[in-house]
Amino acid sequence: MIYQPLAERLRPRTLDDYIGQTHLVGPDAVIRRMIETGRLSSFILWGPPGVGKTTLARIIANTTGCSFYTLSAVTSGVKEVREVLDKCRKDAASVFSKGRPILFIDEIHRFNKSQQDSLLGAVEDGTITLIGATTENPSFEVIRPLLSRARVYTLKPLDEEELDRLLRHALEHDSVLKERSVDVEETTALFRFAGGDARKLLNILDLIEQSTPDQEKIVINDKTVTDRLQENPAAYDKNGEMHYDIISAFIKSVRGSDPDAAIYWLARMVEGGEDPEFIARRLVILAAEDIGLANPNALLLANATFDILRKIGWPEGRIPLAECTIYLATSPKSNSAYLAIDAALAKVRETGNLPVPLHLRNAPTSLMKDMGYGRDYIYPHDYPGHFKRQQYMPDELGHHRFWSPADNPAEMKSADLQTRRWNPDGDSVKR
Repeated sequence: MIYQPLAERLRPRTLDDYIGQTHLVGPDAVIRRMIETGRLSSFILWGPPGVGKTTLARIIANTTGCSFYTLSAVTSGVKEVREVLDKCRKDAASVFSKGRPILFIDEIHRFNKSQQDSLLGAVEDGTITLIGATTENPSFEVIRPLLSRARVYTLKPLDEEELDRLLRHALEHDSVLKERSVDVEETTALFRFAGGDARKLLNILDLIEQSTPDQEKIVINDKTVTDRLQENPAAYDKNGEMHYDIISAFIKSVRGSDPDAAIYWLARMVEGGEDPEFIARRLVILAAEDIGLANPNALLLANATFDILRKIGWPEGRIPLAECTIYLATSPKSNSAYLAIDAALAKVRETGNLPVPLHLRNAPTSLMKDMGYGRDYIYPHDYPGHFKRQQYMPDELGHHRFWSPADNPAEMKSADLQTRRWNPDGDSVKR
């Protein structure tokens, strides 16, 4: 007899057995109403692993009685897509058809453009009802024409109450577990390791049951779960949605001057196996963009952190990363340099290639000197304070100001000096 995993034994067959996603399948929710009315439209289910995307698609097919075809984006090419679509067309034309066939595509984000293009006609003319499942943001991974023809519904990780319901359901209804003596003492570690993933929770429960001798009571507590698993509970996809979400939270926490939140998100990345150099590069960018002239040492430290990380490696590299993170989070903030270069770029794009003033041009030949190159240039070091007012920008721009100092001691000091140099009788440089 082939052993069937717990997650498969307990796969829901009806919406009443389905746990979670009440915003989609609860009373009067959109997918439940589609099922009850029998009027299905194409849609894409987006959510993390183990939240019931495939199960929901199968429930829809079972409930409506429609033919159900599946494709895996990992193993299927354009040829396989066309073959399945041909079957769907024949099925739809059959007198025995109970409705449009459902084509379920798991990991639809892995389909390339040509593969996704091959689905358009069948979706558009109503040959199939397409249900896609993806763990990645469809906005980035699914072509726009297909997105315009299919609604996107977001599935959420199960919360602790839903995980507890799933646990109790498994103990009461599974053919194997209900024959065993089970004592649930604690669920903190179980739910933490599950991380909102129903399939993972059932797999953990399955592992504990299989590793407990038949004559012994199954005890579920934090120690048992941790001892049996011996694994990293952190959920992290270095190439997926979570990668971008967590680095975004990390950067925003540093920018927002919250060292504790920044360290937390750093720990999430470290524990999840993120590339340390990726984190270090982001810190270098952040030091220039968000701290900038308010504390120029920040960029030096970030750059040093990157170099040190390469020298000492991992896991010790986590320590300078933490030091740099806290330093940047607690530093005064300024984006004046970032805004200045963007303003200058906008002006360049607006005005084009304005000529360099003659007095600023280099004159390595006598011909250039005769043409006035370098003539009338004022050498600042020949004057008190190593400064003498002269025009440095193209004639068309005059002394256009791009840098607006931020409100911090370092930049205010520089701004005052610039005011004395360039506008001694006027207002401050700050606009």
